[in-house]
Amino acid sequence: MTRRGIWYAGFFALAALPLTIGSAFGQGTTALTAEEKAQAKKIYFERCAGCHGVLRKGATGKNLEPHWTKTLKDGTKLEGGTTKLGTGRLEKIIGYGTEGGMVNFDDILTKEEINLMARYIQETPDVPPEYSFKETLDSWKVIVPVEQRPKKQMNNINLKNVFSVTLRDTGEVALIDGDTKEIRSIVKTGYAVHISRLSASGRYVYVIGRDGRLSLIDLWMEKPAVVAEVKIGFDARSVDTSKFKGFEDKYAVAGSYWPPQYVIMDGDTLKPRKVVGTRGMTVDGEYHPEPRVASIVASFTKPEWVINIKETGQILLVDYSDIENLKTTTIGSAKFLHDGGWDASKRYFLVAANASNKIAAVDTKTGKLAALVDVAKIPHPGRGANFVHPKFGPVWATGHLGADVVTLISTPSEEKQYAKYKDNNWKVVQEIKHVPGNLFVKTHPKSKHFWADSPQNPDKDLAESVAVWDMADLSKPKAILNVAKDSGLPETKAVKRAVHPEYSADGKEVWISLWGGKTDQSAIVVYDDATLKVKKVITDPKMITPTGKFNVYNTQHDIY
Repeated sequence: MTRRGIWYAGFFALAALPLTIGSAFGQGTTALTAEEKAQAKKIYFERCAGCHGVLRKGATGKNLEPHWTKTLKDGTKLEGGTTKLGTGRLEKIIGYGTEGGMVNFDDILTKEEINLMARYIQETPDVPPEYSFKETLDSWKVIVPVEQRPKKQMNNINLKNVFSVTLRDTGEVALIDGDTKEIRSIVKTGYAVHISRLSASGRYVYVIGRDGRLSLIDLWMEKPAVVAEVKIGFDARSVDTSKFKGFEDKYAVAGSYWPPQYVIMDGDTLKPRKVVGTRGMTVDGEYHPEPRVASIVASFTKPEWVINIKETGQILLVDYSDIENLKTTTIGSAKFLHDGGWDASKRYFLVAANASNKIAAVDTKTGKLAALVDVAKIPHPGRGANFVHPKFGPVWATGHLGADVVTLISTPSEEKQYAKYKDNNWKVVQEIKHVPGNLFVKTHPKSKHFWADSPQNPDKDLAESVAVWDMADLSKPKAILNVAKDSGLPETKAVKRAVHPEYSADGKEVWISLWGGKTDQSAIVVYDDATLKVKKVITDPKMITPTGKFNVYNTQHDIY
């Protein structure tokens, strides 16, 4: 087998491999057999690489290179005089989690697997192979050619209120009818789909898996299904389309964690057109070998994509009006860019530089950095949330993985009624008391409520609950809803994480995933946004580990 094949097999092999280590914390040596290393690579890719990086240099999560993790016989000290971590301490961190936003893995991994990972991250990371344009092109498949696709919608589904739901551990997406709450189609996609994005027309759903597989789903088919796919790398998170007038549905772009690059494709077939690498200098002037492509959004003011490069802290405005002669504006902000969303005007894009504890705001009209705002520890907004604050006017909100607040930042508006708030713009105007471990905040223009989850909190009750505020009074939550109890599912020792509130197209319902283990029954709990009462619990034997949910209309129009 080639080096590439060995790496690929180690990361994505599905068969469980036997372990030859102790059954309790602290047992076993640090040396790994070839079989153990293959299994450790697979676990690391599925559970760890997103936060810590393939090369383990850290970003949202800590640096996990051996100079931090391995205990040496000579008793070498770390900076500040502490000892290196070593197997025993690493097992406890992996098993029990941290208050900084790392979940406990003792109900996800076995003790043997925790011991394996504690030993694995003390070894020198392998450098994965590259992935060329030719390999990208060779992976491309058109399952249903454009000329054979429907000329009109061939089903009776209200497509505006369809939810594209990630079934994380099965490598599938469930398309759920928001009106009837029925699963209309379960589509095989890449592993652990990170996001679903809509074409400008609303016809196509683009889903990107963490294994780098991009799938194109046609919602007009009698039973929506994948019509094209391509593999853009070994590890990926982001995708979006061309939305500017005259370019609707023409192009798609997807970003890769490894190799660090992005791929431009034809929007209706996913045919690769160009691969662009992102290696280079950080905003601090240091070279980085793994600058991963984080969030990507399509500008509404120009034919551009906003592409955020995690490790370098560089924000790229990529002009797609002429992809053969690509023009890119590079904007320096802060390192470890992650996720973000538009302000209410859709002129400014706000993105979390989460390990730098900052929010960067880009003015897509001028092509310049509008602000760099200091916030609490490890902001993680998802797309964030926009609403009009009763005291401070238009604000954009972000939650935090590592802090017990939700941060509200004043955003500019050209509407005369909000001119009096101008002096507040790009300032933190309020911090709402919450709990650490938040991943997503959400509201809707037609709602009076603001929702925030806390699935990464180490406390079981908090991880299984969401907080809801009345936006007229943000001094304390109006309600703390225990989604796990509201679901009526049997109580288990394992945590059922309540994650990712998502509104229906009309803003009247909020859908929350109850993310259990592979062998646990999972669910989506639908709440009435006005009464905060449960309307429906969606369960199905095929709906395994639901996480992100993306309403077609809200995603198409960037409503949050």
